[in-house]
Amino acid sequence: MSGAAGGRRAVGDSGPESGPESGPDSGPDDGSATVLAAAAVGVLVCLLGLGLQLGAATLARHRAESAADLAALAGAREAVRGADVACGRAAGIAAGNGARLVSCAVEGWTVIVVTASPCGCLPSVSGDATGRARAGPVAQGTTPSGVPAMTGGDREVNVPGRAEVGPG
Repeated sequence: MSGAAGGRRAVGDSGPESGPESGPDSGPDDGSATVLAAAAVGVLVCLLGLGLQLGAATLARHRAESAADLAALAGAREAVRGADVACGRAAGIAAGNGARLVSCAVEGWTVIVVTASPCGCLPSVSGDATGRARAGPVAQGTTPSGVPAMTGGDREVNVPGRAEVGPG
């Protein structure tokens, strides 16, 4: 042991037993934590970029869907004046909401529209987000899907705490 008495080293004593990091022959692993940290930061930056692109695509889809909803409602309001007027109004509303009208069809009083909104993502991600909507009156006795609604008005329903109505 070199250094002070009692086995302790003096400050600044760099003998052969001073530790693996302090000498010129410190080992092959020096700086590996820096490389690993840089790689981890690179992975995190890539994940952040991917998340931002996913968010931009979702925002574009929501923009296209809301523009389609509003355009279909506006077109259905004008359907009584004809298909050209209804689709013209739908195109104006879609443009006002940052989308373009891809197609418009008027079937009776119902207007069906398809809109597209640019993504604003990286240039490698091509294509627009689309939204589809349908608006118009519901036919008497049916639902928009065409499946009859179950109202429960033609049958008895047992409700807890309520006396059951029956024959007798």
